[in-house]
Formats: sequence, structure tokens, C-alpha cells
Amino acid sequence: MLEREFISSCMKKVIDENGITFEEAERLIDIRDIVPLAQAANEITISFKGLVIDVEALLNAKSGNCPEDCFFCAQSSFYETGITKYGLLSSREVINKAKQAERDGASSFCLVCAYRTPPEKEFSQICSIIEALKKEVDLDINVSLGFMTLEKAKKLKSLGVKRYNHNLEASKSFFSQICSTHDFDNRIQTARIVKESGLELCCGGILGMGESTHQRIELGFSIAELEPHEVPINILIPKEGTPLASMNSITPEETIKTIAVWRFIMPETILKIAGGREVHFLDKGRLALTAGANGIISGGYLTTDGSEMSQDSLMIKEIGRQTGLH
Repeated sequence: MLEREFISSCMKKVIDENGITFEEAERLIDIRDIVPLAQAANEITISFKGLVIDVEALLNAKSGNCPEDCFFCAQSSFYETGITKYGLLSSREVINKAKQAERDGASSFCLVCAYRTPPEKEFSQICSIIEALKKEVDLDINVSLGFMTLEKAKKLKSLGVKRYNHNLEASKSFFSQICSTHDFDNRIQTARIVKESGLELCCGGILGMGESTHQRIELGFSIAELEPHEVPINILIPKEGTPLASMNSITPEETIKTIAVWRFIMPETILKIAGGREVHFLDKGRLALTAGANGIISGGYLTTDGSEMSQDSLMIKEIGRQTGLH
């Protein structure tokens, strides 16, 4: 079967809600011409999710000194990376950032803290911050606080938190090459706790850490099994001081092909291009949003600056999409 015919047959299977196999996904990601693959992924996105792009703002509300040794992470206490480290921000600082994100056009606001798991005292402070946020802004409030217990997750749900972010980061077969202080199953456990609590799950990964295309497909299917509401797709920006500092960058074409194939695997999920997109995509950011992605992180990341939200809003309009909530 010719490539275009194969892409079309896989697209029809997905739109008919039959799904594709692992082997079909591997064949799709090996296709050289990304144009028909991107077009098919775009058709799937529109069929299931319409023309809305979910725009989210992040706040690094507690930076650095994380006790995990994730090899890609500038916030790990194992590495000297020169980042600014600080404790949990005050409620007023968080609220001011959220209000600015709301003025800039964000749909949601995610509070991120560098913990293995939040200490009880700081978890209580975070709960108070969330209560204040719900009174001050009309945004979906999401959080990312590390490993969760069911009790803590239910508490967050009761406060009105919409989504909890806990990425798998890498496939199970590759995970030991990017972290030694916890394993893949630890991450799966928290993702399942989030689902059990009634919170929406935000669960994605990082591309370009040395994994194979097979392992990118493996990661996509592992994420899909968890049925997340949202999948952030990050692209590694090598950080000086980390074990992955000298890693060669993945090409924009490889990233876009992965996004497109993940759309075939997860047709009903928000696929959100996140950390690294401004560095790696350059002028191909528009292509990513017409190749399967239907969400962006805007305004900056945890230890890396991002594009201005006004620029992203213009880009979204230029490709015939609109901002809003899913």
C-alpha cells in the first residue's frame, strides 16, 4: 500500500473510532513526507476536538532543590545548573501572576512546585492559595506537585482544581536512562490516583532525550492507556550541569511526526505543545498546531522563558483557530 493510501486508511480507522495498532503507528512515524501525515492528523483533531486551541499559563511557584535526579531537570538538587531557587511563593504573588495570565488571554493556569511530594505544611499553604485563586480569577486552576496520595488528590478536587499534571516523561523501556531515584511505575501510580480522585489527568512526556522512535510510540500508547484529558509534549532543551547537557537536539520534523502519530493514538485528547517549542519549532510552530496539536503552554515554562501570549494569540488566529476552553 502506498504511503498516502496507508495514512488515509489509518485516519479512517481512527475517525470511525476503531483505533490503530502499535505496528501501524510505527509505520506512520517512519513515513518520510510529513505533509500528508500532518494533514491527516489535523483532520482527526478537527473531527474530534474542533478548532479550539487550549492556551495555558504556568507558574513555577517553588523552584529548585528537588530530591529526584531526573537527568533532564535543571531543578534537581543533584546538579549545579545556575537556576534561581526559591521557596513557595506567597498567595499574593501567585494571584498577581494568575491575574496577568487571565488578562493576557490564558484559558487555564497551572501552579507547579518542585517536590517529590509536598510536605504537609506546604500542601496546606498551597490549598489556601488555591482557595484564594478561585475567588480572584475566572480560570481553570491546575496543579503539578509531584507524587500524590489519594487523600491529597481528593482534597485538591474538593477545592475546585480541574487538572493534575504528572508526566510519564519517557517510555517504560527507556525510563531507567533518565532517572534513578524513582521508576516508571511510581509515575503510573500517581497518574492512577489522580484519575481515582476525580481530577482530570494531564500526563505527557519529553521528546529528544535519546529515545528511539519505537520508544516514542511506546510512550504514546502508555499515556493513552491512562486516558488523560491533556497531554503536554515537551522537547528537551539540554541544560548545562545536567547529565543530558550534551544531548543532540531532535529535529522539528521528528517532533511534528511524533505529535501527528500521537493524534492518531489519542484522537480525543488535548495534545499541548509545551516546553522547548519556541526553541525547536521556530517558524514551524504553526505547522505543529495544524499537525495534531490543539493546545499550547504560553508565556514561559519552569526554568525557561517562552513566547509572549499576545504573539501566540496572533499565531492561533493566523491559522484559523480560536482560543478557549475544552
